[in-house]
Amino acid sequence: MKLLFVSLGCDKNLVDTEFMLGMIRDAGTFPGGSIELTDDEYEADIAIVNTCCFINDAKEESINTLLEMAEHKRDARLKALIVTGCLAQRYREEIKKEIPEVDAILGTNSYEDIVEAVREALSGGFYENYKALEGLPDIRAKRSVTTGGHFAYLKIAEGCNKRCTYCIIPYIRGNYRSVPMEQLIEQAKDLAAAGVKELILVAQETTLYGIDLYGEKSLHRLLDELNRIPGLFWIRIMYCYPEEIYEELIDSMLRNEKVCHYLDIPIQHANDTMLKRMGRRTDRQDLVRIIDHLRERIPDIALRTTLICGFPGETPEMHEELMQFVNDMEFDRLGAFTYSPEEGTPAAEFLDQIDEEIKQEWQADVMELQEEVSFDKNEEMKNRELFAFIEGSVSGENVYIGRTYRDAPDVDGYIFIRTDQELMTGDIVKTRVTGAYEYDLIGELL
Repeated sequence: MKLLFVSLGCDKNLVDTEFMLGMIRDAGTFPGGSIELTDDEYEADIAIVNTCCFINDAKEESINTLLEMAEHKRDARLKALIVTGCLAQRYREEIKKEIPEVDAILGTNSYEDIVEAVREALSGGFYENYKALEGLPDIRAKRSVTTGGHFAYLKIAEGCNKRCTYCIIPYIRGNYRSVPMEQLIEQAKDLAAAGVKELILVAQETTLYGIDLYGEKSLHRLLDELNRIPGLFWIRIMYCYPEEIYEELIDSMLRNEKVCHYLDIPIQHANDTMLKRMGRRTDRQDLVRIIDHLRERIPDIALRTTLICGFPGETPEMHEELMQFVNDMEFDRLGAFTYSPEEGTPAAEFLDQIDEEIKQEWQADVMELQEEVSFDKNEEMKNRELFAFIEGSVSGENVYIGRTYRDAPDVDGYIFIRTDQELMTGDIVKTRVTGAYEYDLIGELL
């Protein structure tokens, strides 16, 4: 039988998908025979959709994918349709009522039961499981890495305690739970042995890692252990809440040569009123102090952030303050998103919602400014010598596409390297930067 596995949403969701694929791979025969993967929905016998509902666009994508798969089920192409992930956790009753073609539903903390769900669905039954959002799934299978084999995500924690007023995550993922360090080290060693060279640490918040297990922030200890693993070349940290960045973490970034001088610090806004309404733990002065301190301690650090445009109550003056902050702080990487009111969150009930047209206009303003900032930052990189991680090539040209330590996969830029030498995806090469675009670099092979 052929299995189509659709993973939607974030990289943390992708890690869950890879564990489920590993469990299915190790389970052997199912009712109807063995299972192999396909990316063709028209030849699939089984479809599993790992859903997202973080913002409205993600929710719509998940629902549309489910409806498309349900149509295949009605046409008798599919034998089983299974739903997992955030939408399954949050809207399970609606899914059962509105999409009766679904054969199994697993909540966010129940994906360890995927094999049982597939077997029950193929046997003609209905399976559902929504474990309490406490503890972590008991996963013994090794992941089936879907990112090409040369880089992989390591999810170091689940859930979040912050309760930002716009965010639904604590309600569908639960409170913060760190993955025990020995499990993460074992995962990382397995990934490195399989050829993974870049490990990207992810969680709803990475900076608090270990506080629930070890009584103190322990991300620096985890980095020390990961840095010792043979085969790894880069270790990258994403999703660091600015107020939780601490000196031992900075020290570990400096002493561990495999840890990229790169941090992803979502700040969401820079106006104090907006930050307070969002339920954030920092004000503008805090953000300036933290960013300046990071750049003082790690002069070549690349800082990425994300911003929300059009949060309820935002005024043109607040938007201009944010623009000035973006101009002054000169983030190396920045993404701006329009505010999405999420059912069940406090911010969705705020009365002073902003028109969608204004949100889009303000987002465009921010990204247009960041394009200028990014171009200037990239111009400053000329003549720098950097390692590049080869991701592919430009069809029909002797040009390879790479990433430097300043670029996380899928969200940041690339370096384009022209050479007659034959390179392979996953190769790590030394380059000199020779030119710059708004978001990308041009380089030559050394």
